[in-house]
Amino acid sequence: MTAAEAVTFDDWLDGRRPLHLSTNIGTDRAAFQGWRNFKEAFAPELIGQAYEETSRALGRPVTSCIDPFGGSGTTALACQFLGVSPTTIEVNPFLADLIEAKLSSYDADQLVADFSEVIKCRYREYAEPFPGAPATFVEPGVSNRYIFSRPVASRIASIRAAIRKVADPANRRLMLVLLGAISLSISNVVVSGKGRRYRRDWEKRQPGPDAVDAAFSHAVIKAIYEIRRYENRLGKGYQVLRGDARELIPTNAGYDLTVFSPPYPNSFDYTDVYNVELWVCGYLGSSAENRELRLSTLRSHVQIKRSFDAPVLESSTLERVASELDGVRAKLWDQDIPAMVSAYFADMNVILTKLYGGLIPGGRAYMVVGDSQYAGVLVPVAQILNELALAGGFEVAGEEPFRSMRASPQQGGREQLAETLITLVRV
Repeated sequence: MTAAEAVTFDDWLDGRRPLHLSTNIGTDRAAFQGWRNFKEAFAPELIGQAYEETSRALGRPVTSCIDPFGGSGTTALACQFLGVSPTTIEVNPFLADLIEAKLSSYDADQLVADFSEVIKCRYREYAEPFPGAPATFVEPGVSNRYIFSRPVASRIASIRAAIRKVADPANRRLMLVLLGAISLSISNVVVSGKGRRYRRDWEKRQPGPDAVDAAFSHAVIKAIYEIRRYENRLGKGYQVLRGDARELIPTNAGYDLTVFSPPYPNSFDYTDVYNVELWVCGYLGSSAENRELRLSTLRSHVQIKRSFDAPVLESSTLERVASELDGVRAKLWDQDIPAMVSAYFADMNVILTKLYGGLIPGGRAYMVVGDSQYAGVLVPVAQILNELALAGGFEVAGEEPFRSMRASPQQGGREQLAETLITLVRV
């Protein structure tokens, strides 16, 4: 395959031009990115910008990139279309498999055959579709409130069982994550940045098993079309590491670039956003497994009791913020918030330290972060992380506003909170 025959980064984006790199509006038009909607993802063009700037600084094209918080897989997927070898770390097993499904190569004919077999075997009835799931998951639920009606839950479980019989691991993974991705659309709930809530008039809107079949078939057929169209991307290699980035970031690995957005210290457990998919796909089988996964995430929230022990860090701003938060502790909705904020930066300091070791001299880190606010105390995340990065040996090459967020009620009001793109250089 020659470079002229390869599908490029611009081919993949198909003429999309965002108003700003901070918005992902229209990203779902880019192949693979519509498989599951990610409202807060950044634009793929950010990776393109990071690639160009870092290549110029190095005097050669970037060849390797690591993303320690894989999320939607935007960084890794963009890297493949740029001809860069990506490494992605993701602690959430549903997201890790979704990322790998986007990055994998397929025998499209075999995928079509496997999909046909799954569709033929989807009619088995299940008395207990999701063993171990919360009581609210399947009808009758609790106080007659439930996420899935029993016929819908049974059809989902039947399709999942048929998928598990598929021999090809890539095809099996793809269809499983697509089943998870469509599950919310045929449920009684919606998920947003504020958590999960029931749809308006959900009792009157009860999809049946046919809706499951239609949504799943549409998702798989769309994916097969995109796989065929974009199979000749510039790069096909990748590495997906499953687990805690604090432990898995390779040091002395010689990466040219890292582009990522970590969880924000906004007291929201991002595991909750994907809880439905985690149970639907079978990644969770008990409340203990759910707790274990939540404990593997960054200490950015207080929705689960855990240790918030943290060392003293080299940041005068963090020292001031910690003191101010301690002074308003009585006004906070959770007394652990001051300790959580300090623990978050201790975790991020580990991430920055390991990335410094993993990048080559002159390698760059592009990091999108967001501020938080509690009881009127602003937590200027970018400023604190810059101080930690400087103490760790990085140079700060750039800091620019990315977008603004509306503060949640838990964070103390409706003021706009800044998001910032930080660019660091490994000295």
